[in-house]
Amino acid sequence: MARRRPRSQNRGMPDTEQHKPETGHPAERWTPIHGQPYRSVPYRPARMPQAESLAHAAELRERMHERRTVRQFSSDPVPPQVIRDAVACAATAPSGAHQQPWTFVLVQDPEVRRRIREAAEHEERISYDGRLGEEWLAALRPLGTDEVKPHLTDAPGLIVVFQQRYWLGDDGTKHKHYYVDESVGIAVGMLLSALHLSGLAALVHTPSPMRFLSEVLGRPENEKAFAVIPVGYPAPDCQVPDLVRKSLDQVLVEV
Repeated sequence: MARRRPRSQNRGMPDTEQHKPETGHPAERWTPIHGQPYRSVPYRPARMPQAESLAHAAELRERMHERRTVRQFSSDPVPPQVIRDAVACAATAPSGAHQQPWTFVLVQDPEVRRRIREAAEHEERISYDGRLGEEWLAALRPLGTDEVKPHLTDAPGLIVVFQQRYWLGDDGTKHKHYYVDESVGIAVGMLLSALHLSGLAALVHTPSPMRFLSEVLGRPENEKAFAVIPVGYPAPDCQVPDLVRKSLDQVLVEV
């Protein structure tokens, strides 16, 4: 009697995602990660001594507590490599099926930043005139924000983050990405941390709708704008709201 072939782990996946049969050593089995073969490699990071770990954690907590959202930027230039390294850190974020569904566009050209500000303020004006709804507007009033967004042109750089809703194969076929919002959100959080720890200030700006960003920056149809992040040094006269963060006891539940 002929032996039954084992069921493929790719069972139920679209035909476009079934690349190679499972043959040979498990490390040779194929997974549909942008057409890359799966390979496992040893992971043996050095274990940090407990005292050193506690010291690092305490220092990191203190440094991150100093992070603030900044809306008043100095026009002083920022070393582009610092931003590139921060983006590289963000790109190490975990993502659904390791599909890395993000694109970071660094905008330094003053004219392009001007066009982005002009389009963003147009959308924000409509939002503050009523599109947001009274409940949302009431929540924003204590922060003193409005439709005027000088940070988009004052900051020497903007990082526009796009989420890739799908990716295109070499033959033009579309392949779905999974957990895109979650993956890109984690990457943005890591980006903000990297920028702050590198001595820079930032702001997460999400004008709605954001279709104009794809048009201004000429992005492909599979990308959707997720956030605009002005980056730079705080202005000498920078002011931030006198906010109090929730205590650890309010945000952490230990079971």
